[in-house]
Amino acid sequence: MRIHFCVLSVFMALAAPAAAQSTKEEAAVRMVVDAFHAALTAGDAAKAMTLVASDALFLEAGGVETRAQYEKDHLPGDIDFEKNVSIKRSPIRVVVVDNAAWTTCTSEFLGTYQGRQIDSAGTELMVLSRGAQGWQIRAVHWSSRPRRPAK
Repeated sequence: MRIHFCVLSVFMALAAPAAAQSTKEEAAVRMVVDAFHAALTAGDAAKAMTLVASDALFLEAGGVETRAQYEKDHLPGDIDFEKNVSIKRSPIRVVVVDNAAWTTCTSEFLGTYQGRQIDSAGTELMVLSRGAQGWQIRAVHWSSRPRRPAK
């Protein structure tokens, strides 16, 4: 029993710095994702795009857009949507493995956009990588569906 206690004590001592590092990295990743959403809400396209890697891809509605396509064609609509529709996001779940991370969350959208009533549920997956400039968004996948009325 004494040996097991010693092994457990050594394991816990070694694991503690890794856990602290993981929590630190998770917080850094969460800050990038939160900053991206905050930039969209504020209408700050330039700030949003500073968080996105040059080779990032955006996947939505069965399509794939490059960073440049998203910035030119889709980002203005996302900013307009954020200004006109109430969005309630779940807490972001973050997973970090070495220099890669991914986040997931769900959202509820309610309001009027371009004359249409919006009442939908969505999911978001972001993939990030850590490089010389810190964490950057490498891929975003969004999907949504109309919410079903309560029975």
